[in-house]
Amino acid sequence: MSRLQKQYKKEILPALQKELGQKNPMAVPKIEKITINMGLGSALGDKKILQSALEEMSLISGQKPMTCIARKSVASFKLREGNAIGCKVTLRKEKMYEFLDRLVNIAIPRIRDFRGLNGKSFDGRGNYNMGLTEQIVFPEIDFEKVTRVRGMDIAITTSAQNNEDAKKLLAMFNFPFKDKENG
Repeated sequence: MSRLQKQYKKEILPALQKELGQKNPMAVPKIEKITINMGLGSALGDKKILQSALEEMSLISGQKPMTCIARKSVASFKLREGNAIGCKVTLRKEKMYEFLDRLVNIAIPRIRDFRGLNGKSFDGRGNYNMGLTEQIVFPEIDFEKVTRVRGMDIAITTSAQNNEDAKKLLAMFNFPFKDKENG
């Protein structure tokens, strides 16, 4: 069991249960999955870009990513149906908590000019979305081997019914939001 998972079971769950006034611990919000997505529009011309992105994402997540394929042809983007245009990975359970631990404690503090995460990036159903502009903030990536700096989208899916409960949950996981009260 990872460090963050133990912390959730021993500290966060009882504190959140008391704060939200829940009698049943199964009704307390929890993180269900984390999805990491990397769009690679430039991979149409060069297959090496896709390969390096897949390798970097597998190092970051600890799991083999899935290649995303275009469903439609779009002439203005020079895109054909069936071309590889990105990669994604869905993390659950142990790997999810390990990734979350590295994201909050190592990667986010290494972001240049970081002033806090936007507290309004929730979707209305308790899921949080954020984007990183550089994959090199993760310590697993060797800076000398990076051919191109790429960004990624991270979607954190929770079992919370509303944004306020999800924000309380993520704040207990030490997410550095800009303003804890207003946003």
